[in-house]
Parts: sequence; structure tokens; C-alpha cells
Amino acid sequence: QVQLVESGGGMVQAGGSLRLSCAASGRTFRRYDMGWFRQAPGKEREFVAAISWSSGNTYYTDSVKGRFTISRDNAKNTVYLRMNSLKPEDTAVYYCTGRYGSDSYTPKTDKEYDYWGQGTQVTVSS
Repeated sequence: QVQLVESGGGMVQAGGSLRLSCAASGRTFRRYDMGWFRQAPGKEREFVAAISWSSGNTYYTDSVKGRFTISRDNAKNTVYLRMNSLKPEDTAVYYCTGRYGSDSYTPKTDKEYDYWGQGTQVTVSS
């Protein structure tokens, strides 16, 4: 039911910034927990950030805390990932994801999400 379309990826130098956007279709977007995952070459898909539908609480993997910010604009059916102070190890394909929200739990594993975007490449050079 929910279709996700990502944009904003690209190539930046270390220390630079990017903002990824994920536009969602569907009238129930505001009820969905949303998240971002990433996958680097030769590595498994990794949790990056999530935002709860109900409380707006945000969650981050330790390596991006203080640098990345996840946010959402329900009026625009869009979730964002602002990435500051980018490092070469942030290089990966970034995926937007969502699921019908829970009042008590925001998922942080890929198997718990139901809808996925196509991915957008982020490359950070030294």
C-alpha cells in the first residue's frame, strides 16, 4: 500500500552534509513508524535511524549520533535524514523504510519493516 521514493543522495567530501528525502504515498503515512537503513559493499544492511509515529521519538545507531537527524513532515508525507559531518565510513546505499506503527515499540531491525524504497547512493570521499 505504501510506496516510498528516495532522493538526495550523492557524492560529498568528508565533513560535508546531505539531506535525504523519502516521499511516501498512502493516507496512513502518519500512522507509520519510519526508518533509515544503509548497506555498504560487502556488509549486511545496518540500522541507521528511526522515528516513531506516535511520540516522535527518534533512535540512532551509535556511529551516527550527534551527526544525523531523522525527522518527518506528515503534511507532506515525507521523512528526512539530515547527515552532517559525513565520514568515508558513511558511504553506503541508504534505504527508507516503514511499517504500521506500534504505540509501544519502534523497530530497529530490517525484518520488522514492511515497505522499502529503492535506495539512494551516498558516497563520502576522503
